[in-house]
Amino acid sequence: MHGPALVGWLLVVLGAATGLLCLLRTRPGCAGGADRHAARDEGLMGLGMAAMAVPVSVLDPRPWGPPLFAVLFGAAAVRALLLARRDGRDAHHAHHAVGAGAMVYMAVAMVPGGTASHEGHMPGGAPLLTGLLLAYFAAYVLAAGVRLASVPSVAQAGGGVAGGGVAGGGVAVELPRPSAITAVGRELGAPEMAAACRVSMAIGMLAMLLTL
Repeated sequence: MHGPALVGWLLVVLGAATGLLCLLRTRPGCAGGADRHAARDEGLMGLGMAAMAVPVSVLDPRPWGPPLFAVLFGAAAVRALLLARRDGRDAHHAHHAVGAGAMVYMAVAMVPGGTASHEGHMPGGAPLLTGLLLAYFAAYVLAAGVRLASVPSVAQAGGGVAGGGVAGGGVAVELPRPSAITAVGRELGAPEMAAACRVSMAIGMLAMLLTL
């Protein structure tokens, strides 16, 4: 992507970290079947964002990169639209389709001889479409961020005594402790973690759109 190199590297870190976190959520025991498929799609999108955000001074993917990104994210957008049509009550598929479509739009803007400047001094893409996408992702970040911040903390089960308790008759009973792997899997599979990943990727989308 065009723009300052520091912004590009920050986007690389954000996209790669979010993508890897989403892919970790695909492990068995971390999320349900549908959530696991969504996490896989979001993880691949995060890694694609990281690849597109690498500064052109380090890696210039033209001319092969933009068509490849457009085909990959175009296929992801079509798949998300089909899933949204099948599961009409799940808005995450529609959001994923918008995100994949935005990635296609940014990939097309990178095509040599297209609307994007090779030096990064002129805005690329269609201003109206860029503005609409910016408005959408800004609204999504605000709405999802408010919902995420308002989620109440859930107390751990077990009556507040970790690893032990007293049964009737004064006999101490050792309660089973969850393994570290189980605890991490439970945290990764929490709905709040999925929401945080989507907010992070929406923030990355905003930053990438601003570089056009």
